[in-house]
Amino acid sequence: MADFAYFPMFDSPHDDTPWRKLEGDYVSVDSFRGQEIVTVKPDALTDLTREAFKDISFYLRPGHLAQLRAILDDPEASENDRFVALDLLKNANIAAGGVLPMCQDTGTAIVLGKKGAGIWTGANDEEAISKGVFRTYDRENLRFSQLSPLSMFEE
Repeated sequence: MADFAYFPMFDSPHDDTPWRKLEGDYVSVDSFRGQEIVTVKPDALTDLTREAFKDISFYLRPGHLAQLRAILDDPEASENDRFVALDLLKNANIAAGGVLPMCQDTGTAIVLGKKGAGIWTGANDEEAISKGVFRTYDRENLRFSQLSPLSMFEE
């Protein structure tokens, strides 16, 4: 019989993304049956989702901005490449004001979350995350732009 060997499906590359911490009393460490568990308040999921969804709607990461800027300096870039990169940088500048999002079509939120076995919320995680998405749509200048056509000619 062969020996079992586990390999993760995708290796995680080095991540140098600048992160920021949400301020608040969201997390505590407790004990259950001799094991440490991390207890996360449901409001943390709601607030984290809202902040993350808002950030991805209005801001590009520094690395993305640097890549767009590099296109402007690239001698092999075409005029069209430079035009598109410059327009994206202009849009990023406008969106960073927090009024108009990077993209007009903000009608679908797809959220993926993972947590380990030692993380407890004591609540319905999906509901808390959905509430964060709702609050972002409700409080920011995002529009519901998803269509559900009844046929090729009717909405």
